[in-house]
Amino acid sequence: MPSIIGTPIFKVNRNTDANARQNIGMSIGSRIREARKNAGLTQKQLCSKVGMSQGALSELETGASIGTTNIATLAHALGVSALWLETGRGDSNLANSPAELRGTMPVFLVEDRPSDFFQIPHVKLRLQAGVTGFQTEINWSDSGSTGVPRKWIQRKGYDPEKLISIQVQGESMEPTFYEGDTVVINLADKKLTDNGVFAINYDGEAVVKRVSRDIGEWWLMSDNPDQRKYYRRMCKGAECIVVGRIVRREGDHF
Repeated sequence: MPSIIGTPIFKVNRNTDANARQNIGMSIGSRIREARKNAGLTQKQLCSKVGMSQGALSELETGASIGTTNIATLAHALGVSALWLETGRGDSNLANSPAELRGTMPVFLVEDRPSDFFQIPHVKLRLQAGVTGFQTEINWSDSGSTGVPRKWIQRKGYDPEKLISIQVQGESMEPTFYEGDTVVINLADKKLTDNGVFAINYDGEAVVKRVSRDIGEWWLMSDNPDQRKYYRRMCKGAECIVVGRIVRREGDHF
């Protein structure tokens, strides 16, 4: 191999013939759980190291989720081979990895350092009319998660386990939110406030609306200036249930 200045970087060959410890039959979640327990880490401790939510890790370990973009960071935190963790090929112990891989370290882009971000679930809301609870379905259009700056969450005092993100549908909230934007919902904050923006279960439909107090009632308002098309609706009773407050937007419109 030619001499390289600095730490060598090697591509992982997922078709390697390494067979010291083949656990291909195990699921990725089983390997993560095994490595975590061997490392003496709780789910919460591991999530803190890699910057992902405990819910996402739990889904991986139980098999509810079958993949993650955090393989390299998980492997580094657990002290195991990323190849083994993702595919089950080779040996989990880095000391027993092929000689050319020993002593190498994962390389991360500065803006993607796992310690700087929490990965919160990017989901689709599944609602029923008049039901306060709801189910979520992972939205894989954006890798199933949204990276939110750790410092921002800490500054705001939010619980990352109570944050989810969804994709905005429709044009009713333009120019505040555009279709395709990602918004972060704080599920712990359901108290309506005048001029606040919330995700609402409106008769079984997930909507993002600004709320306004008028004549003693709460109303759902659209920011789109075409008020004839996007007229206000009363938010009252079982047909209007708060999911959580919108606390952040990610999008390409400025």
